[in-house]
Amino acid sequence: MIQKKQVEFGKRSGLKCYPVSTGAMRLPQDDEQAVQLMRQAIDAGLIYIDTCRCYGDSEIKVGKSLKDGYRDKVILSTKWSPWVRKIEEDDDASADCTYKRIIESMERLDVEYLDFYQIWSISKKEHYEQAVAVGGMLDGIKRAVKEGLVGHIGFTTHDSPENVSRYIDEADWCEAILFTYNVLNQTYQEVIAKAHGRGIATVVMNPAGGGILAQESSVLKAAFGDGSLVEMGHRYLKADPNVDTVLCGFANSSDITSTIENYEKTPLTQQECRCLEEKAQKISKKGMGFCTNCGYCMPCPQGLNIPGMMHAAYLSRLLQCDKIAEHHYRLIAKAENNTAAGFCTACGSCMEKCTQKLDIISQIRYLAEKFD
Repeated sequence: MIQKKQVEFGKRSGLKCYPVSTGAMRLPQDDEQAVQLMRQAIDAGLIYIDTCRCYGDSEIKVGKSLKDGYRDKVILSTKWSPWVRKIEEDDDASADCTYKRIIESMERLDVEYLDFYQIWSISKKEHYEQAVAVGGMLDGIKRAVKEGLVGHIGFTTHDSPENVSRYIDEADWCEAILFTYNVLNQTYQEVIAKAHGRGIATVVMNPAGGGILAQESSVLKAAFGDGSLVEMGHRYLKADPNVDTVLCGFANSSDITSTIENYEKTPLTQQECRCLEEKAQKISKKGMGFCTNCGYCMPCPQGLNIPGMMHAAYLSRLLQCDKIAEHHYRLIAKAENNTAAGFCTACGSCMEKCTQKLDIISQIRYLAEKFD
């Protein structure tokens, strides 16, 4: 069972967890079902819980699941930042505002303390600078630590590996970092190793590529062969000694049991991992000569998220993962009627700035015709 595989959750924290943890971003809508699944996960060993003030009512559902003695069994982590989502119009990155959000999360979770509070989504150096400035977010979290309301501090990131590496050098306060990492995306592989070496707990989200590995795609099958791609993805991450735990999101009981079963299998060999990385590179956006998210096309005069649109086009046209592509498109399409077509005026500004001279307009038209 997974309980036999407890590992250090970073040397700095002094805590221990299991190779698989609970990602509470998309819990079932029904409260009773959510509580039942949460407790199944905790009983199975998924004791680190990652939630967020802005994951809908996730904190409330997690709080209900922690009654009846379950609070003492888990490592509870939540997070927030004003640059991702303001709760009130005057929210900012100040210590006072952050402290207020910590108290609010504790009330929603109905707990007396948080094991971790994380700065949510440091995606550029300006975010980091706001967070660590005197009187900034970090000072608000440290106040909560001093008062015994928070045990440990961390952050989540989508920033460049170079910037994250610098943060690791500077952030002696950091005890955990949440990264995206999977067989399709090894962007943070080296900085994960660096963080682990510094005693920082390394948590991985999107182990199945945000659900891509679970899709029926002839492109993925041709690249990686037959068999369960999700299992392959889990065994790939299990082979990395620098990963402390991966988050498992679940909508039903089988999501929990199947993930545990995958982690009870032997990890891939280093040779198998390198072989998979080479295969993944061939179907990556760079390997296919597609948009690499450099951002030079921005800003769009009409306010469209062009790199986001191009990623949706990549998922649909090149990987043949239409379900995830449509979901991604819906999330970033800028329009009341959930479409991009009415906003793109085909002005060509993005194409003039594109370093790869891609036909961005035709990609946006494709998405509109495909999904609207």
